[in-house]
Amino acid sequence: MKLIIALIAIAGIAFFSVINWRTAAKSVFFLVVFEGALRKWILPQASEIIYFLKDFVILGAYTGYFGFSRIKRNPALQNKNFLINLLVFLAAGWCLFQAFNPSLGSPIVGILGIKAYLLYIPLMWMLPALFPSEEELYKFLRSHLLLVIPTGVIGIIQFFSPPTSPINAYAPGIEQQVATFGFGSEAAVRITGTFSYLNSYAGYLIACFGLLLPLLSVKQSRWWKLVTIVELFLIVTNTVMTGSRTPVIAEIIILVGYLGALFLMNRGSLRGGTKQILLPATVIVTVAIFGFRSAFEQFERRLTSNTDLSRRIGENFLQPIDFFKYKQLDGYGTGATHPGAVPLRNLLRLPAGEYIPGYYEAEMGRVALELGPIGFTFWYGLRICIGLKLWSLFWKLKSPFLRQLAAIALLIHLVQLSGQMVFHHTFSVYYWFLSGFIFLLPQLEFINHWHQEQQLLQQNAQASYFSDSSY
Repeated sequence: MKLIIALIAIAGIAFFSVINWRTAAKSVFFLVVFEGALRKWILPQASEIIYFLKDFVILGAYTGYFGFSRIKRNPALQNKNFLINLLVFLAAGWCLFQAFNPSLGSPIVGILGIKAYLLYIPLMWMLPALFPSEEELYKFLRSHLLLVIPTGVIGIIQFFSPPTSPINAYAPGIEQQVATFGFGSEAAVRITGTFSYLNSYAGYLIACFGLLLPLLSVKQSRWWKLVTIVELFLIVTNTVMTGSRTPVIAEIIILVGYLGALFLMNRGSLRGGTKQILLPATVIVTVAIFGFRSAFEQFERRLTSNTDLSRRIGENFLQPIDFFKYKQLDGYGTGATHPGAVPLRNLLRLPAGEYIPGYYEAEMGRVALELGPIGFTFWYGLRICIGLKLWSLFWKLKSPFLRQLAAIALLIHLVQLSGQMVFHHTFSVYYWFLSGFIFLLPQLEFINHWHQEQQLLQQNAQASYFSDSSY
């Protein structure tokens, strides 16, 4: 009976997503933030179904947009984006080929891998249809980033709650002990916010930190400026409370890189960047340190007690070379190292896949194991090509806000190049959303220029009319 109800609910959600594909695509970002809350606290018995909820929604949105809408989709098919589109299809084709790799034991595991690699890619082609104007994009970002406030407040409550508190539970499915800053009942918890696991929250914090910086630069009312500062404050404190070094390092790089972008935009002047970004950032960090001293002390102790940071960074880039020797030009198959592969095999009683020797954690190494050197080249060639395109856009765009968004998208891509994306089902949505800027931002600038030209034509027509008038 429960299965029938679940199937009816899924069918209803899918139908709604097809009919209202714009709303469905935007609601995916709401589900990204609160999916973990549903899995941990509200409906833990339906954790597996909720895990795939946003996937059903986005598939419905794809069906509605690509299958039934009459909107022209030429921005994604322009010749100047030919290389990116080609690499997408090459990478997708190789992922599909490796999904039937005998080393997987069953192609059903390959379907899970295909979802991880490919499901959110079409989102970047949809973006021009989702945001027909710069103002609509700004309002969407502003509204979505409001979710930082409840998420950040929950994170602070988690930090000051014991590890055994229900608010610090992880999503059921993969048994995992709640991470803390130390050992014993007095150790502070490394927070997860509304997300299922710590790693998922870290990716969200990086994406939101980056997207908040352009909002801090753009002209807003005092109310929205204050809201943006509060959101950044919560991001900074929650980042430290995760105890994860990756988002801290990433946010520092993004901040420095963004100041550099403002320096280039203002023709070598740091005045604008200092006033808009550096001064508020300094105040935010200072207040956070004094307001939540214990969190910063816990993070400092963890940072100084672990000396493996440089080794782990090096492994991220060197592991693929070492792993290629296992299967030569082949791989173990799409999804072979996916965390959900073992539970899926157990649930459906699928044959065990081929044993993978050695230890793997970093994403680059896992992609190398799954796709082999050919697929690895296609995949990271695509990601590097997207980054280069964003860099080119930063120099070509004229609108300050659009240039800042291009810079932020590029910086987030760079700091997460070796980080989790394929195996990070929440950050993956943000990654392909930001990748869609290569199609969206030039279209928005073209629309801005068209409106400006129309206004000038109208003004000239009015001036000509009144100059010739006999009144």
